[in-house]
Formats: sequence, structure tokens, C-alpha cells
Amino acid sequence: MILDIDIIRTFYRTLPARMEEIRKTAGRPLTLTEKILFNHQVDRSQIAALKRKSDYAVFRPDRVAMQDATAQMALLQFMVTGKDQSEVPASVHCDHLIKGKLGADEDLSTALGMNREVYDFLRSVSGKYNIGFWDPGAGIIHQVVLENYAFPGGMMIGTDSHTPTAGGLGMIAPGVGGADAVDVMTGMGWELRLPGIIGVKLTGRLNGWTSAKDVILRLTGMLTVKGGTGSVIEYFGEGAASLSCTGKSTICNMGAETGATCSVFGLDEPMIDYLVSTGREEVAELARENRVHLTADPEVYNDPGRYFDQVYEIDLSALEPYINGPFTPDRAIPVSRMKEEAVKHGWPLKLSAGLIGSCTNSSFEDLSRAASVIKHALQNNLTVKTEFIIIPGSESIRKISEEAGLMDIFRKAGAKLFANACGPCIGQWDRGEKKGPNSIIHSFNRNFASRADGNPQTHAFVASPEIVAAMSVAGNLMFNPLTDLVLSKDRMLVSLPEPSGEVLPPVVPSGPPSGYRTPPADRRNLDVRIDPGSERLQILKPFKVFDENDYQNMPLLIKVKGKCTTDHISMAGPWLKYRGHLENISGNYMTGAVNAFSNEVNSVLNIFTGEYGPVPEVAGSYRDNGLGMVVAGEDNFGEGSSREHAAMEPRFFGVRVIIVKSFARIHETNLKKQGVLTLTFASHSDYDRIREYDWFSVQGFDEFAPGSRFRLDVHHSDETVEHIEALHSYNENQIAWFRAGSALNLIRKSNK
Repeated sequence: MILDIDIIRTFYRTLPARMEEIRKTAGRPLTLTEKILFNHQVDRSQIAALKRKSDYAVFRPDRVAMQDATAQMALLQFMVTGKDQSEVPASVHCDHLIKGKLGADEDLSTALGMNREVYDFLRSVSGKYNIGFWDPGAGIIHQVVLENYAFPGGMMIGTDSHTPTAGGLGMIAPGVGGADAVDVMTGMGWELRLPGIIGVKLTGRLNGWTSAKDVILRLTGMLTVKGGTGSVIEYFGEGAASLSCTGKSTICNMGAETGATCSVFGLDEPMIDYLVSTGREEVAELARENRVHLTADPEVYNDPGRYFDQVYEIDLSALEPYINGPFTPDRAIPVSRMKEEAVKHGWPLKLSAGLIGSCTNSSFEDLSRAASVIKHALQNNLTVKTEFIIIPGSESIRKISEEAGLMDIFRKAGAKLFANACGPCIGQWDRGEKKGPNSIIHSFNRNFASRADGNPQTHAFVASPEIVAAMSVAGNLMFNPLTDLVLSKDRMLVSLPEPSGEVLPPVVPSGPPSGYRTPPADRRNLDVRIDPGSERLQILKPFKVFDENDYQNMPLLIKVKGKCTTDHISMAGPWLKYRGHLENISGNYMTGAVNAFSNEVNSVLNIFTGEYGPVPEVAGSYRDNGLGMVVAGEDNFGEGSSREHAAMEPRFFGVRVIIVKSFARIHETNLKKQGVLTLTFASHSDYDRIREYDWFSVQGFDEFAPGSRFRLDVHHSDETVEHIEALHSYNENQIAWFRAGSALNLIRKSNK
């Protein structure tokens, strides 16, 4: 069963004519990124005049995908718009709310009971508004999308920062906030500043212990967590064509860790093979017929420096396996240097857990290569010396892996098999009483402090599934599987051979996908289920419209020091249960951020009492006294996930202004959508001028227009006043969101 087949047929049938129009308008060779973007642009007459990383354009994506944690707020917002159905195909995937503890069956059963009202809401709202619904246990959103929805040349948006996984199958697939998804679902276009394009040429061929994961681990180290911001990463070269489709998807998935809008590969044979292996032979044939439109023009790859904003090159033949971390995904360490780095920095050398899976590395290929390492270890009387956890990406992969004997290999090694869900990758891991410094290694994408298990002293390292398997057998960070030996139970020194595995699943699925529910044909009498007394779901009320007087005499809530990700702003883990209840989840606002004045977490000055208290408590006090607030931060503020709760919570408390050195793309857009004034320091050194007892007034609303500036009058406790010049990146549409109080307010008004 091919989902969306009619839409895909229409897309490919009309693609040649659109491309002819685009070529005439552009008048130059095109990158793949440009071909896909321009194909989905609402006004293609603008193409030649648009400037990258400067001008905004409006696009019409083919699809919207939502995971259960973010879908709650997105669909609560959609309900406010007054629409009777989604205007584009959309789907909801229940993967975030399943906590890993005992094993797949037990954990899924617990989740079904614990989250029943949320699942009932999502199932009912999906049915009412003509949205496809995937049951808990069906799989992780990005793997399910890759297996069922992604197609070369398409464009989708998803309410998860790792939506770019679909780039491994040739899609432009940015992660967005729920308000962006609502725009598209109501039939409006999706607005995006035209991204820059970073070209990455891959030469050579992977060999030995090296995998596709090592490509992005290496590139993340080269670009850092903000080097890709505002850009699409486009891969090309003979090395790119040699990678499997799921390997490409791993690379695109973790491109989010560079801040990139998304990543993409051009159509090649491994993509065709993957489409066929997942039962989409017709899509494969349609793509093959349109091949010339599904990769960049030859001139681009022959002279990449002319057509890309930046160009990097990685030789796959010379690439070494990497282990990135701890605490940040861009600390890239070749496996041969891990010994010296671990000792030098005093990291805990013993590994307490090894985890394989997540949306990044949970394909059949990933599991089969890891299983080959474990199988050899067992055959040579070796044991796995860490807690060992395996997470399949989908029910399809779990079934096929079970039939292929992979799961039995993992079980014999003592592994726990968790449900086909996100689990520990997003903090949904009931690890028990593991406290104090310890090291874990996983094949996930992020390793921020506290992310996996809630323990800020857990040092998390990111590697490929096969490296995770090998390191789990050795049990410590000092091991290099390329050169070192492991002592077996019978006191023999054993080397681990290079991993091997199957690129494609041996079975082609047939029939309806497991766990998928098609929306009913007659939806007229369907009701959305929300208990008025629920602690987990809450009907949204529109945010109020502010006037200029609301931006005068505002106290500082917090001046954040250093890295401030969406995990710091709105923690996941135990707070996931409140993702549909704005008031309750706001109890975690900024609880992970470091106060620049005290170096403490979740402790800020209450300017009225002179005492320190939790950030949400102080923010609530200011709000209840009718005060707006200011938040200050440093670089790449809001790095990490797409969760718009990190933008709705400050709006809920009445934070009027957030001024930082720079924003992460998705978070800045989310804040704008919710009506928070987002500003950046014209001079980064002005961050240092902000004091703990400061009050702020904002000037410049009369001249608020694209390219204008604001001035913050900063009143210090010694009665002196300083002036800070601030920049903004609002365009005309975004200014309209701001003046309406939020983008949702504007949508409601237009629908009425």
C-alpha cells in the first residue's frame, strides 16, 4: 500500500513543465536545493531576484508530519482557527510519550494506560480534521515517514527538529514549530528566509569500521552547532552515491545539530533500491523517469564554488570513526584519540550503558551491522559489559529484524529491547537511581547535559551503532576497536572484526502499514475529546494584543550565561506529559538555564523582594503584578529541538522581549509566531552591560519596519541610564503577527 500515491503521481506528472518555467525564470544552472524550493514556491516570478539568507519567500509543502509531544499544541492551535479539516495531507505519530524501562511490551502497555487521554485526544482530533494517525508502537516519526511518505523532490515540514531525515530520500524537509504547521494546514503558505546552501562533496568509499554516521559526526565538528544556521546542506559526489539511503538519512537527521535548515541528497540508485524495498516500486519508477530534475545541474557539481555559499570535502576512504561529546554534539573526536582525550579531561572511563536506536540510527542496516559485532563477541566468549539497550525505528523494522534473527543475538547479549519509540534519546528513560558522574555511549543525535537520563553528570557520547556495540563489549572509553583486543571470559585476547550487515531489509512489506489509521470518510459527528478538568490537556485562549506602553518599565527576569538550548528553556523528560497543557508545562520555564550573575540554575532575583527563587515562580509573580519581562542571552539561543513550548511559555508568563547575541532559526521563528519581540544586540559587548537589578523600556515602535532598529533604555539601580541598540529580523508579515499579538490571532481573524 503506497500512501499519498495520487499526490505523488500528480507531482511527477507536472514536474517537467514546472522545471521548464523555473529554468527560464532563473536563467542559470540550479542546485538540487533550489530546484525543490522553487518547485514549491508560491510566486515563482520572484526566483531570479531572491537573495539567499536575506529575502523571504512563501512555499507550499506537500505534507505536514507531527509527533505526539508537539502535535498536542499544534492541533490545539489548529482548533482555534475555525477550519474543518487540514488543507494538506498531515499525520500524527505517537513516539515521544513511551518511557523506556522494562522492555517493549511492558513499556508500551504502561504508556497506553498513562497517556490514554492524550492518545484519545490525538486520535479523535486527527479523525475530525482528516489527519492520518499512527498508533503508539508503530514507530518513530522520522523512520515511519522515510518508509511511507518521503519521495525524491518533495517538500514537507514537521514539528520536530529532525524532520530533515527525509533528505536521505531527496526531500527538502525542515523542522518547524507547531504554529508553522498550523499555517500550512489552514491552506496558507509557509514563509522561510531563503536559505544559504552549503555544498559537501563526498569522495571515496566507506570501509572497515566507518559508517555514514561518521560523516555527520565529522561535519558537525567542522561546522559546530551553529555553522549551518540559515542554510541547507547539499551532499554530492561519487561518495554520496555510494551511501545507502538509510545512511544518507542518518546524515540528514543529524545535520540539525549544525543548526542547518535541513540537508538533502540527489536521486541515485540506493534511493531507488530503498523505495522498492519498502514497497513503493511505482514511486521509484516515477522518480527514475524524472531523474534530471531530482539532482543538481551538472554545471553545479563541476564548479561547486560558484554555486554554493560554502564548500566542504570529505574523503570517505580516509574517514575514521568518530565519537562526539560529551555534553555537545560538535565535540568531534576520532576514535584513535579518545583515550588521550578522556584521560586529559578526566571523563569517567567506564561505560555504564550503550544504547542503539533513535530516529537517527534505527534502520535494518544499523541493527544488522551492530548485531554482527555482538554475534562475533558472543562466539568468542565475550560479554557486553554495560547496560545494553536496542530501539528499533518502526514496527516494520522490528518484525523484519526479529525474523532475521537480529533480536535473538541482542537478547543473548543481555540487551533490553525497548519499544519502537524515542525513549532515552529524548529523556524518556527510567534509569532508576543512576546518579553521580558516569559515561554512556549511544547512536542518538544529541547529548546535552541531562538529556538522556535527567542526570547532569552523565557524560553522553555519540557514535555509530557498530561503534556503540563494540564499546559496550569493551565497557570503557579507552577501547579502540580498530586496534585493541578484548579479554574474554576464558582469558583469551580477542579482536573484533569489521562489522558487516545488510543494506536493505530482506522482506518487502505488503498491505496496510502496521499501526496506521486512515481518517474516516464521514467526520461530521466526530467530537474532540478533552476533559475540562484534565491536567494534561487545556483548550488554548488567544494571547492578548500588547501596545507600546506594555514595553515600558520591564524588569529583567534572567540573563542567561552560555549555551541555552530548548532543553534548558523547556525541559523534556518528565515534563512531556504536560505538552498539551500550557499552564502546567510553563512550570519548567528556564529551569535549566544558568543565571549569569550567580552561575546557578533555576534561581533568579525577585526584584520586589530582593530574594532568589525558581524562574517560573518569579516570572509568575511579575505577571500577576502586571509586569512584562526581559530575558537576555548569548549565542545560538534556542539551539536544539523545534518545541514551540519554549516560545509559548515565555509568552504565557508575559515575557515581552528576548534580546540575545544570536538566535537558532526555529526558536526565533517560534517566538515571533507567539508575539514575543525577538531582538539581537547590535554590539555583542552590550550583553555585559546588563545588570541584575535592571529595568527596561523599549523605544522604536513608531519606526518598526524591516531593517529598522530598536533602543532599549536600561535603568540601573544606581539611577544611571544606558542605551542599548538592538537589531531585529522581522519582515512585513512577521510584523503583522507581532501587532496582532500572535500569528494565530491573525489566522483566526482572516478565517472569520
